[in-house]
Amino acid sequence: MIHPGRIKKLNDKPIQKGRYVLYWMQQAQRVEYNHALEYAIRAANERREPLVAAFGITARFPAAQSRHYAFMLEGLSETQESLKRRGVALIVRLAPPPDAVAVLSGGATMIVTDAGYLRIQREWRERVARAARCRVVQVESDVVVPVDVVSSKEEHAARTIRPKIHKHLSRFLKPLEETKLKRSSLDMDLPGLDLSDPARLLRRISVAGRALPVEAFKGGTSQAEERLEEFLKTGLRRYHEDHSDPGAAVESNLSPYLHFGQISPLRVALAVRSTRGVPRAAKDAFLEELIVRRELAMNFCLHNASYDSYDCVPDWARRTLARHAGDSRDHIYSYRRLESARTYDPYWNEAQREMVVTGKMHNYMRMYWGKKILEWSRTPEYAFQTALALN
Repeated sequence: MIHPGRIKKLNDKPIQKGRYVLYWMQQAQRVEYNHALEYAIRAANERREPLVAAFGITARFPAAQSRHYAFMLEGLSETQESLKRRGVALIVRLAPPPDAVAVLSGGATMIVTDAGYLRIQREWRERVARAARCRVVQVESDVVVPVDVVSSKEEHAARTIRPKIHKHLSRFLKPLEETKLKRSSLDMDLPGLDLSDPARLLRRISVAGRALPVEAFKGGTSQAEERLEEFLKTGLRRYHEDHSDPGAAVESNLSPYLHFGQISPLRVALAVRSTRGVPRAAKDAFLEELIVRRELAMNFCLHNASYDSYDCVPDWARRTLARHAGDSRDHIYSYRRLESARTYDPYWNEAQREMVVTGKMHNYMRMYWGKKILEWSRTPEYAFQTALALN
C-alpha cells in the first residue's frame, strides 16, 4: 500500500477515456523504490491500460552546468532500460518538462507525477495541472516522510522539525512493493530520444557554464547501489565517530544520487536500519543526516519563497551581519579569485579544488568553506551570492 499522505490531487478534473496512463517522471529519476511509478502502474492495471512514462529535458534549468546534465543523462539512460524491462516506454524529449508532457497528455486517462520542492519544479506541476484535460495526481517519493505531513510552515532548525518527523516515521519507513504491469506500452508509436549514448546527447544540449563533466561520479541507480553497499560495509560502523573528519572517508557519497532521484532515501534508510553488527549510534547519526537534515531543506524550499536570495536569511542574522559589515578584513577576494582557489588558505583552496575536480566536497569542509567566503567578502549579500554561484 502507498500511504495516502504521499498522494495529492493537483487538479479536480476527471479521469478520462484514453489510450494509456501517463507517468510524468521528473524528480524521481529511477525505477526502484519509486512510489509515483508504482502508483501509476497500479492505476494502469486497474484500468487495463498500458503505462507510458515521459521526461522533459530543458537546457535552461537555473544554474545547471554540463556536469549536472552528464550525470542526469547517464542515470536516465539506465532508467530507460530498466523501465523497458517492466514494459514501460520512457519517452524523453528535449523540451521544457510541461511541453514534453503536453505532447502526450492528449491520449492520457490520467497523469501521475512525482514531487519537487524548488520554485521551478512546483511551477511546472501547476502548469501541467491547469493545462491537462484529465486528472493529475502527485505522489511524493523523494523524502521518507512527506513534507506536508511533517509541517504546514517553515521549520527554522533541526530541533523543531526532528520531533515532527519522528512522530510519523514508523508509518512511512516501510518497504515499497513492486507491482507487475499487465499491459506493455513498448509497441506504441510514441517517438522520443534514444538515451543509449548520453555523451552524444549531451552535445546536443546547449548548456551555459564552465563546470564540465567529472570522472569521480557516474550517474545511475546501479552506481548508487554500489556506493550504498560499500558504505554499509566500510563507512557506516564508524559514522557516528568520524563523519565530521574529512580524512576519515566514512561518508556515503550518495548525495549526488539522492539529489537527482537516482536512489530513494527510503531505500537507503531501510538498508541502514537492517545492517547487522553496526552500533545503534552510527545508524542514528546517519539517519539524522539523511532524514531530518535533508528534509529540513525540503521544508525550507517549500515554505520560504526567498530561498535562493539573501532575503531568506533570518532577521536576527541579517541584523548581526549588518552590524559587522564594516569590520576590518585582512583579505578580500573577488569571485574569480575564489573560483580559481587562489587564497592564502591552503585548506580552503584544496576544498574548492576538490569540488571543481570531483563535483563534491565533504560536508564539514563545506561549512568552513562557506564561513571563509563570508569573512573574505565586502558585504554579506555579496558573500551569499558568491557561495550560491560557486555551489
